[in-house]
Amino acid sequence: MARTPLTLAALSTAAVSGLDVIRTREHTTGQHGDYDAAVLSARDGRELIVRVPRTQAAETEQAADLIALAALSSGVRSRLPFDVPMVEGQAPFEGTRAVVYDFLAGAPLELGRVYGDVAVAAGNAVAAIHSLPTGFVLDAGLPQQSAEEAQRAIMAIVDRAQATGSLPAALRNRWYTAATDQSLWRFAPTVINGALSSDSLLVDGPSVRAIIGWSALSIGDPARDLAWVMGAQPDAAEAVFAAYGAARQAPADPRLQQRALLHAELDLARWLLHGHDLHDQAIIADAEAMLDQLVERVHQGGVDRLDQATGQVLDAAQVEQLLAQTPGGAPAGDHSAGLAPVEDENVDDQRSASSDDE
Repeated sequence: MARTPLTLAALSTAAVSGLDVIRTREHTTGQHGDYDAAVLSARDGRELIVRVPRTQAAETEQAADLIALAALSSGVRSRLPFDVPMVEGQAPFEGTRAVVYDFLAGAPLELGRVYGDVAVAAGNAVAAIHSLPTGFVLDAGLPQQSAEEAQRAIMAIVDRAQATGSLPAALRNRWYTAATDQSLWRFAPTVINGALSSDSLLVDGPSVRAIIGWSALSIGDPARDLAWVMGAQPDAAEAVFAAYGAARQAPADPRLQQRALLHAELDLARWLLHGHDLHDQAIIADAEAMLDQLVERVHQGGVDRLDQATGQVLDAAQVEQLLAQTPGGAPAGDHSAGLAPVEDENVDDQRSASSDDE
């Protein structure tokens, strides 16, 4: 049962000593309903937000987010050109906990608004994350993943998706060939948000004011944080990548865009696996339908090849249709190997052939 804003306001006063709430309103982003949340106006002029998990997955995510936000010290935050949530307090409630954060200004970035100065600001924001020193992540005991480990993790996702019997053979071939191409995985791991999506970026006009959702903070493949960009219009996506490249004080990564595309496509596989993990037939059917749409676009040449160092990105309508229903990131998450040509089977034949491709 959803908690009312008044209940959440009462919880916030238990979480934050001396807090005097004078006004409250329900807060929703229209996403997956994993949290009950309310925005609070305090007598001292502060605006806060209180969130209570509704699912075990949300509780786990919240716990990881708290660890990450604690690792993001004031010194680390000073290196970022945007705000990061501050935890004001927490209180136990019904076997979970209510957490109160400062409320950050800005609206979630819509993919259709990724152009011009917004695209540049988005590229700069991601570059700032990736330019952070890795020491604070290591000191906090947060995950770290080498390029080789990232490659193996991708291969594991493809193998698990294949084992469901729902992965079209053309996608299995496309992804597995990319996953096994050594040239695709020659990158320097960086600090990454790890679950970045367009909804994570809160914008105000042309500026990225804040980034929320840090539960997957780690050291890993920078392309993961750019997978969401593949849903923008091609010119806008190119502008984001150009701004990102100009802002990074590091050698160019010629395969960055292709790995970002691979991560974006694999969000469909992750959604499929999520459905199987929950034994949820509705999620499984949804994922299968989106995989079928993607494989049709592959056959029609409507999706960029993963073995090209440059090229067009996914059309916005295509990605929104395929990926808008997948968990964020979530979830999060942003591949240019020498790939073999994709087999030209029909979609109905591909699932039955999935076990024959090993």
